[in-house]
Amino acid sequence: MAIILLALVLGFTIPTAIGAVTGFASTQAGEVAVVRDGGLFDDNGIRQVLDPASGLTWTGLWSDIHPYPAQQRFYTITSDPKRATALGVDLVTTPSSDGVNLGIEGTLYFTLNLDRETLKRFDDSFGTRTFRGQDNESSYAWEGDAGWSAFFGQAVRPVIDNALRVQIGDLRCAELVPSCAMLDSGAELVPRSSNANVAKVQAGVNATLERDLPQMLGGAFLTGLRFNLVRVALPQDVQRSVDTSLAAAAGVAEARAKVDQAKAEAEANRARQNGYDKCPACAEIDKLKSLPQGITVYAPGNPDAVVVPSR
Repeated sequence: MAIILLALVLGFTIPTAIGAVTGFASTQAGEVAVVRDGGLFDDNGIRQVLDPASGLTWTGLWSDIHPYPAQQRFYTITSDPKRATALGVDLVTTPSSDGVNLGIEGTLYFTLNLDRETLKRFDDSFGTRTFRGQDNESSYAWEGDAGWSAFFGQAVRPVIDNALRVQIGDLRCAELVPSCAMLDSGAELVPRSSNANVAKVQAGVNATLERDLPQMLGGAFLTGLRFNLVRVALPQDVQRSVDTSLAAAAGVAEARAKVDQAKAEAEANRARQNGYDKCPACAEIDKLKSLPQGITVYAPGNPDAVVVPSR
């Protein structure tokens, strides 16, 4: 009987001691944490929120700690492996109004809303279920960068893609990539800036995200949204066509320059000859100027009368 009683005491005391030791938590300067009850006699409701850089705080026995980023974060869409985030290398490919599939690279800057009640609703909505990442592994949004990236890729990325499709779909390819004008039959490349249209796309995406993200996520969980359009890439076959057209245009420009130069030289010769006709002495003077240096005899009309002294 004593052995059974001792086993019961140990079975209760040891887990309690472990829970007591692990019942304290703190946060770093760049994170905030939502604490959920997890005791034997508790529900799984939210117990408290730990502010960034909080000291060691009692969070209860066997509570779960869900840490989230408290500083500005960014989400990068790129084909450059050196700039890619944990989401890997990818592009948003969407057609322009004239049907050219454009590869969009950019970065979205944002901050998690740190209002306590908003954080609690965010954890209820997204901190209690897993998300599948590009590595095909499932994780919670609060499980480090991999978990946060998996959440962002599944919950937020579709809204970004849709916003870009809407904005890019209102513009022709040449309005974002001026060299696209070379694809039009007989068109010439006229240098022009696409900066105004890039700014228009950025402003449109930002406005769309501000409106659509709270609706899709169920709350204003992300703040300070700002999308920066970095690059618009053409499909490889289209880029090759553009490069070929640009090379051909450069050849045409070079040929035209040679024609213009020949015309200018002919016009100069005509003007020079006209001057000689009016001033024969001028012609003789120019002949003298064009003679080799060091001659000793010059007899006009005699091809053998130009003598250059031997050395």
